Amino acid sequence: MTGPVQNTVPESIRDKLFVGQINGVYGLRGWVKVFSYTEQRESILSYSPWTLCRQGQVIAEVSVIDGRRQGKSVLARLPGYDDCDRARLLIGSEIYVSREQLPDAGESEYYWHQLIGLEVVNEAGERLGQVASMIATGANDVLVVNGDRQRLIPFVRDQVVIAVDLPAGCLRVDWRADY
Repeated sequence: MTGPVQNTVPESIRDKLFVGQINGVYGLRGWVKVFSYTEQRESILSYSPWTLCRQGQVIAEVSVIDGRRQGKSVLARLPGYDDCDRARLLIGSEIYVSREQLPDAGESEYYWHQLIGLEVVNEAGERLGQVASMIATGANDVLVVNGDRQRLIPFVRDQVVIAVDLPAGCLRVDWRADY
């Protein structure tokens, strides 16, 4: 799953994941345009319910009635938002879903939220910092590690990332401290 890390998350949705944002309306019947941060954009439609937030406040919990992908956006129809004027009230709303809605990650696969907060240690045993966020580059994801300084470390299994130990909260990398 891709997407930005939210730094100030309201207490009421701390256990949820930020997966997209409503960024416009489509047509006259209340459809909304959604920018999805899920790996396959239209996957956001399979999660239900959505918790909608704006400016740190939960504004609604809704289930998607209908939806489809359209270009780089996803269109969704939500209950109670049956015309463009009412749907326009949702523009700017962030979309959160519960972690339990996500399918299990495959073997040696991880969701970004599982990696954020892990301690990063190199092969020499030097602590490089903690994973603060992730960046999608197209070629591979990149770990943003904050420690004595910020490091960008490519998430390339078996070449750079040697081991991920979620229970221990540690990620071991082949990455020198002076890189």
